[in-house]
Amino acid sequence: MTNSSTARAVGIVLRRSPRQLAAEPFYGELIGGLEEVLATRGLQVLMQVVDGMPRELESYRRWAANGAVGAVVLVDLVPADPRPALIVSLGLPGIILGEPEPGSGLVAVRNDGYAPMVDAVSRLASLGHSRIARVTGPTAFMHTQDRTRGYLDAAASLGVAASLEVGDYSGESGADATRRLLAAPAPPTAIIYDNDVMAIAGLEAAQGLGVVVPNALSILAWDDSQFCRLTTPPISAMSHDVHTRGMLAGRMLLEVLDGESPTDVIAEAPVFVARGSTAPAALVPPVTAA
Repeated sequence: MTNSSTARAVGIVLRRSPRQLAAEPFYGELIGGLEEVLATRGLQVLMQVVDGMPRELESYRRWAANGAVGAVVLVDLVPADPRPALIVSLGLPGIILGEPEPGSGLVAVRNDGYAPMVDAVSRLASLGHSRIARVTGPTAFMHTQDRTRGYLDAAASLGVAASLEVGDYSGESGADATRRLLAAPAPPTAIIYDNDVMAIAGLEAAQGLGVVVPNALSILAWDDSQFCRLTTPPISAMSHDVHTRGMLAGRMLLEVLDGESPTDVIAEAPVFVARGSTAPAALVPPVTAA
């Protein structure tokens, strides 16, 4: 078993390809916030990138056996997630970053994706958009499912025509999904992307098809970053402070390591930040490629 009083690292395992991770600012900001807090105790973050759940579970077993880490942070939860029970059985202190299922046995920094997604759809509908599409992240993740419920419920209540395309957070998937959406007989006048990387690629894909943003198409990113502000036009976003979320997780981890019993905390919800990529719906639909 890990001796949490002597181990000098906190482990986090990400089910991503290294190429995806390099392009995604979210986890860089998150880990930066974690490290800012953990460094006050001389702790560092040990990150492992794996290609699936079996390898992630094996990472925890290995860490527990060799004492490499004193605690872990679980991210990207899935329904009936096996990781919380494993962590508890291994005697590894840990926390969850996300929405845990009841009885997980671990404390969590919670985040609500449902209400902010309802707000995102409502903001676009208030601009006159009646065909609003969404490019999702991996559908197995609970936070993706939470946002999808918010998206579909808001669309139904507002009379908005909804269409979903599945992405994987990569720029390639965002661009491909955008082309498919804009090739539809009744293409959307607005698209919400589940991260900034897909939104930026979607903007480039739309422009490559001759679709003018925001005149003919509005684009909204989930997860703001400096890259959203550097595009032409700058991309509107559901913005939240990922670095601060990492700091919340770091403080909670220190409480757990100190033998305290912290309660769940709720991270600040994403808020709509308007930039140049969103505007009132055009009177005519976007022009699509022949």
